[in-house]
Amino acid sequence: MVQADTAEQTGQQGAGQGGAGRRDTGSGAWRAGIRRAIRSVSRPGPWKRGLVLAALALLLGLLMLLHAQITDRGNLGSLVETFLPWFGVFIPVLLAGARRRRSASAVVALLLPVVVWLSLFGGLLSDKSHPGSDLTVASHNVGADNPDPAGTARDLAASGADVLALEELTQQARSTYEKELAKAYPYHTVQGTVGLWSKLPLSDTQPVDIKMDYGPLADTKPVDIKMGYNRALRTTVATDHGPLAVYVAHLGSVRVNPRAGFWTAHRDRGVQALGRAIATEQNKRVVLLGDLNGTMDDRAFADITSQLHSAQDAAGDGFGFTWPAKFPVARIDQILVRGVEPESSWVLPATDSDHLPVAAGISW
Repeated sequence: MVQADTAEQTGQQGAGQGGAGRRDTGSGAWRAGIRRAIRSVSRPGPWKRGLVLAALALLLGLLMLLHAQITDRGNLGSLVETFLPWFGVFIPVLLAGARRRRSASAVVALLLPVVVWLSLFGGLLSDKSHPGSDLTVASHNVGADNPDPAGTARDLAASGADVLALEELTQQARSTYEKELAKAYPYHTVQGTVGLWSKLPLSDTQPVDIKMDYGPLADTKPVDIKMGYNRALRTTVATDHGPLAVYVAHLGSVRVNPRAGFWTAHRDRGVQALGRAIATEQNKRVVLLGDLNGTMDDRAFADITSQLHSAQDAAGDGFGFTWPAKFPVARIDQILVRGVEPESSWVLPATDSDHLPVAAGISW
């Protein structure tokens, strides 16, 4: 009897211990489940990851969308608009970051800059040119430091342009260009540092004052002194379809420095003066050729772009960047028209200048 009672007590104790073990195991599993749930909730998901990237994408899109609202203090707005197409480079950079972080929010946010960039510049990605034209015009800043003006002249003559504008002509190189271009272009005019060579007769040629010499002493200088650095002209080209007013201009340079910011004073005065001259032009058909030292996205050119439109935008293939020649980042050499239709627009091969030449085919 004693042995049986002892065995029964032992069994009861074992059963009690086993029950306690089962209760402990259930409680541990419950706590582990709670911990897993907390970790799952606190772990950043695809919509919570990469919030900084998402914010940067939205800021990029808003900057491009609202570029016209950026303050122009220190000409900041003009500077942004000059390089506006290049803001698209940040889109693949942000996309790579979003993929690395596996951030759905950043990918969705990138839709804004993509849509804005395509609305602004998507049209430039396709070839809008048409075969044939009535007249081919070209323009080139030949560069004051060009070591081979004769070679540059031969290259430009080989382009087949009917009307050729040259900017940044020096007194030393002028005779070289006149000699090399004489056979292909029987008509030409040079006013200061700009000139026009043509296969068709020219008339009504005159300099255009773009306010390169500005201030109280400007009016006191002799005409021959001013003509030495005149940088714009206007002439009439006699075409088979009637007279065509042609302007050639080399506007003032721009500078970027810490104290003045984006300094454009000389150029902007030239834009306003040139805009006034074009506004008084009686001929309905006008072509403006030249180095304008700015892109047509820049708000500073409103006085000109409100009257003329870009041949590259209308009939080009790509952005047509022209400067600097070794690695072009901006199109500052322009062909703008009114009253004629651009059929094609392209960038000519490099010469020994730091600018690339540009050409366009136009029709009536």
